[in-house]
Amino acid sequence: MQQDENVRNALAYHEADPPGKIAIQATKPVANQNDLALAYSPGVAHACTAIAENSAMASRLTARGNLVGVVTNGTAVLGLGNIGPLASKPVMEGKAVLFKKFAGIDVYDVEVEATGVDDFVSAVARLEPTFGGINLEDIKAPECFEIERQLQARMSIPVFHDDQHGTAIVVAAGILNGLKVVRKDITEVKLVCSGAGAAALACLNILVGLGLRRQNITISDIEGVVYKGRKVLMDPYKEPFAQPTSARKLEEVMPQADVFLGLSAGGVVSKDMVASMGPRPLIFALANPTPEIMPEEVMEVRRDAVMASGRTDYPNQINNVLCFPFIFRGALDVGATQVNEEMKRAAVVALAGIAESSASDVVLAAYGEESLVFGPNYIIPKPFDPRLITDIAPAVAKAAMETGVATRPIDDFIAYKEKLSGFVYQSGFVMKPIFDQARRASSERKKRIVYAEGEHPDILQTAQQVVSEGLATPILVGNGDIIKRCIENLGLQLKNGENCEIFDQRNDPRIPKLFDEYLHLVERRGVSPSHARRVLNAGSTVIAGLLLRRGDADAMICGAVGRYHTQLRHVEQVIGRQPGTRGFATVSGLILPDGPLFFADTQVTYNPGVEQLAEIA
Repeated sequence: MQQDENVRNALAYHEADPPGKIAIQATKPVANQNDLALAYSPGVAHACTAIAENSAMASRLTARGNLVGVVTNGTAVLGLGNIGPLASKPVMEGKAVLFKKFAGIDVYDVEVEATGVDDFVSAVARLEPTFGGINLEDIKAPECFEIERQLQARMSIPVFHDDQHGTAIVVAAGILNGLKVVRKDITEVKLVCSGAGAAALACLNILVGLGLRRQNITISDIEGVVYKGRKVLMDPYKEPFAQPTSARKLEEVMPQADVFLGLSAGGVVSKDMVASMGPRPLIFALANPTPEIMPEEVMEVRRDAVMASGRTDYPNQINNVLCFPFIFRGALDVGATQVNEEMKRAAVVALAGIAESSASDVVLAAYGEESLVFGPNYIIPKPFDPRLITDIAPAVAKAAMETGVATRPIDDFIAYKEKLSGFVYQSGFVMKPIFDQARRASSERKKRIVYAEGEHPDILQTAQQVVSEGLATPILVGNGDIIKRCIENLGLQLKNGENCEIFDQRNDPRIPKLFDEYLHLVERRGVSPSHARRVLNAGSTVIAGLLLRRGDADAMICGAVGRYHTQLRHVEQVIGRQPGTRGFATVSGLILPDGPLFFADTQVTYNPGVEQLAEIA
């Protein structure tokens, strides 16, 4: 019954008007006759002429520089097999959605009625004037290898078979980090691979490029171990991994293996096989929807194992969406003519590095996690991590430039990363002038920002970003033990006395002076010393305000918890109003697709008069 309901929901989702998942949206206005004359005839002729005179102008005058073709013949659709090009169209539309969602890249899906290599290559190669890049999808092996090779030779734009290289990049990043967790050297480990399809061989090739020794790799496929002299189901792509061994079955090569990589079929690995592996094994069971062995089965026999799968309901999900949008983003932005091995390795290193640093509050909120700290259950980032685009795309772009395949090099990578952040942080463009000013000010003397709610996870994540960006030195107010424990749980790199300051409101030596100053400010309003003491003990906003007032901080942020007007009252008591002003006012920003709107006053003055409106403005 549940499966029937899932089928109905999926079909209803795709059938809802308008059918499908993608559409074309105009990026220029066509609101009047003048717009129409510019968009089409006669104005469009000038754009055509400019491109005819200089083909490089196509990336400036058309959408080609941000347009990828997702191309398939439907011969190897995940979980469905050879269903043909038309039936594969929903998958290709889904791929287009992911490109747009995660990297802002536009896609035309192209389903080609051609199973032969030559026919397929000929059809796709003729599409080069349309696209800035080609993403090959769901094409069966071994034809996919030859198709990609021929297209890369014939075309001057990136051609990338995601089923091979996307999987390989994410797997390689996970294995690099997994080896760090279990403290093993990639040049020394023994790896057993179950499966010898396009994805499996691509994974092994990129791992060899990262230092894994070919002689330490053993493959087992549907015919058993790939050994020297085997004749059945062999091809030129599999042959380099054939080993001189008498072993013929998977269970014979698993003992003392350090890494198991599964890209084959569900249930092919037993608990006994896992138990026979070497100490602290890495197990990447990536068959979908059922892995080669379930994570709970692994834990029954090997509590020291680090496990990854292709499923969303377990830690360490290996998912191509972690890389392909961002590889194309970087490649398109420099006008790369190909995606070479150096660009792939740059993506691996960047992806691995993201998991090693603390996850942002955006990721924690998206997955309902309290913390994600580098370790056995977090060796690969989550798909909604905003750092994927800001770290991987620049790394790929730089590698393209360094290897001479970039036709439009990037001059300012700081500005480029800020532009990329706009895909995930719409507020980034609004805050950019403030951040730029903070950087300029910090170049002379590092500014100090006091955070009233220093124990709050969101505030600690923010403080980490401030430190990472070199914007200021955070001062965190709260219980020192709680702050330190939260920093550790979140895996942050905040260090008291080095890149931040913790003001422990229980025992900081400045508290007596802060109390005297606060009592002086409020005693004429009828506040007794005992009440002032209670407010100071409980009110972190009061402490933060006093630090700002005394010059121990240059700016203050409060209000992560508690009522707005309570916070405002404390600020008014401690900081007060600027001379000549009638009162406080607030401004709220609303970020919309067409640009931000600012509203004042949204919190303090509910029915302002003429003079108040003038002052607010």
